[in-house]
Amino acid sequence: MAQKINPLGFRLGTTQDHYSLWFAQPKNYSEGLQEDEKIRNFIKNYFLKNYVKKKTRRYSDVEGIVRIEIKKQIDLIEVIIYMGFPKLLMETRSQGIKDLRKNLEKELNCVNRKLNIAIIRIEKPYRHPSLLAEFITVQLKNRVPFRRAMKKAIELAQQADIKGIKIQIAGRLGGKDIARVAWRKEGRVPLQTIRAKIDYCAHTVQTIYGILCIKIWIFIDEK
Repeated sequence: MAQKINPLGFRLGTTQDHYSLWFAQPKNYSEGLQEDEKIRNFIKNYFLKNYVKKKTRRYSDVEGIVRIEIKKQIDLIEVIIYMGFPKLLMETRSQGIKDLRKNLEKELNCVNRKLNIAIIRIEKPYRHPSLLAEFITVQLKNRVPFRRAMKKAIELAQQADIKGIKIQIAGRLGGKDIARVAWRKEGRVPLQTIRAKIDYCAHTVQTIYGILCIKIWIFIDEK
């Protein structure tokens, strides 16, 4: 069971909450779901285009978005962006949020609804697998050996006071002709325990050898 189910969906209602909070009629549910996906993709592409350097070897220049929560009412859409590195907007923070809101309103065609965007800083960013996956992505694109990238990611996570971490990378590792799976684990990662707070991320990265899949499990705490 631990290998055949999403760790986040498995724990909804116990240690995991939904990232989208709204209600809709069954006939309108698909439209609301597509709108949420459009909002998340637009925000990620916006940060990637405007604030992340294309060619960088510094792991501090990753996108920095941990998660995006969306709350909807009849006349209001509230978007909360949790970031590990909000300094990307520090120089023109207010202007950057205004530009993002303006462009997103145009993308969603908000006529009778108001859009609010808030950015919240995460104190320990490398406690979240999404940022570790972005870090590994940057390293792999810069042709750093995958074992070294995994080792460094685990070191960053351990500095954020976690109880266990597991990293798995699959694909043509090191440019080999045959795809394989490599993984590394430190500490405890009890995937079969529902009360264990497990954070999970699956991320893909395009390299010159093909697409690699990165999966990260982090054991934070236990109820």
